[in-house]
Amino acid sequence: MDLRQEPVDHVLDQVEQRLGTRLDRRSVVRKRRTVGAGTDRGTWARVERRPWARAREQGWGGFAATAALAGVAMPRWYGSTTWQDPDDRAIWHADETSLLPELPVGAAVTAVDPELPDDWWRSLNASLAELALQRTARVATPDTEQITQQLVDATIKAAFPGAHETRVDQWCPAHADLNWANITGPRAFCMFDWEDWGMAPRGLDSASLYAASLAVPALADRVRRERRADLESRAGMVMQLFVLAKIVGRHAGPNDDPRMGLAHREAARLIRALQGD
Repeated sequence: MDLRQEPVDHVLDQVEQRLGTRLDRRSVVRKRRTVGAGTDRGTWARVERRPWARAREQGWGGFAATAALAGVAMPRWYGSTTWQDPDDRAIWHADETSLLPELPVGAAVTAVDPELPDDWWRSLNASLAELALQRTARVATPDTEQITQQLVDATIKAAFPGAHETRVDQWCPAHADLNWANITGPRAFCMFDWEDWGMAPRGLDSASLYAASLAVPALADRVRRERRADLESRAGMVMQLFVLAKIVGRHAGPNDDPRMGLAHREAARLIRALQGD
């Protein structure tokens, strides 16, 4: 189900009833699997749909579990509610949080350099450093799939059959959906949409942001400089292959994706580097 296309008024009615608030229907933001809106108490309500099978595998409480993460720039969590919809075999979950400090930087995969100031990059680095120090029993679910060594191997080798050195040697907590649509700027840095966070190979977030920037060489270079320690680690190189595989693999987007050629060249470089390692 794509919530950008489906009727959602009945879902928003449930959120209002369960959270005890009124939603501003003019502020509704739709994404593929989430819908959000402002409330009459100056907060934000965000509701996500998961099929039963995914809900059993991933569990709930993703945003609530972030409440204990110190030093990470994110919205403040106030409460949540979960209910079952037996008619379409799905679970719905809504979180109420503080409002974002400003708008998202841009589209998930940007074609424009947002020209972010140095203070913004320092905030990004500080938050990712603090996040990596945390511990959680959650497993990250990029693109809704629990990330495991087996998933990493299969995803990379399906796109790049010559990649044999894909073992991950470091794991740490990650946002797991870090792209330009899930972070604010250009002044105040804040990461949001935390439903996929959990333990992941080191460098997943840095690699994801790098891949989302490839169409803008200056921006991709800045991400690489700022996140060099992650991206040049063994796990970070494997994670770059993992996200590049999604650009060129069987679930890739349109053939005119401007990142396609560079993704193949970067993958060849990484495969050589990992084999040498």
